[in-house]
Amino acid sequence: PRVPHPWRIPIRQAIAVQDRLAGLVLRECDGRSFRRAAGLDAAFSADDRFCLAGVVLWDIEEHVVIEHHTSARRVRFPYIPGLLSFREAPALLAALAKLRRVPDVVICDGQGIAHPRRFGIASHIGLILDMPSVGCAKSRLTGTSVSPGAQRGASVHLTDKGEIVGAVVRSKTGVKPVYVSIGHRIDLANAVALVLESGCGRRLPEPTRLADRLVAAAKLANSKYPVSPTARAKADT
Repeated sequence: PRVPHPWRIPIRQAIAVQDRLAGLVLRECDGRSFRRAAGLDAAFSADDRFCLAGVVLWDIEEHVVIEHHTSARRVRFPYIPGLLSFREAPALLAALAKLRRVPDVVICDGQGIAHPRRFGIASHIGLILDMPSVGCAKSRLTGTSVSPGAQRGASVHLTDKGEIVGAVVRSKTGVKPVYVSIGHRIDLANAVALVLESGCGRRLPEPTRLADRLVAAAKLANSKYPVSPTARAKADT
């Protein structure tokens, strides 16, 4: 797809892009069903020169991997909280482009509208692809909430400046919750249901969990990308 802006731009311009594109995010479903979910994750080489992205296309009903791919791109944008997509999205989109089958929905390891400018990486990817997308993050970027119940499936709203921007979801009994938000072309209830349905008894959705492992293994196998001890330990699991 055509990207409506360059990736290598000054920080102030990147913020302006987010402000402009946030108004185009659709926060409702169009009635389609979700069978094939593309889980996305990315990591960086130890020297921070390369972003390595992975995509796992997951059959939600059959609980099997349909296909998986990786792609790497040179890092062209500094690490700035809230501007993650300008570092990761080029590699993620390149990995997605290798899919032979079209996903019904994309799940990102990051935020959707639960973002100070309501335009996290899940919204950015979803809008570029014009495809339903969901953000499922391990930590909160913005907003406040009470703690959800301890049982799997419990959730509470995440609010920011009086607006509901996501949900804090207990995806596995007794473990830390995840932060789920609309990316694009989906509503919050369906986003939460999708995360729970694709969890396979674990904290994280299986597509993004497997994408994380895929990226770690790819880094370990390619001497072009220096690997940190933490990444090596992750790949070994």
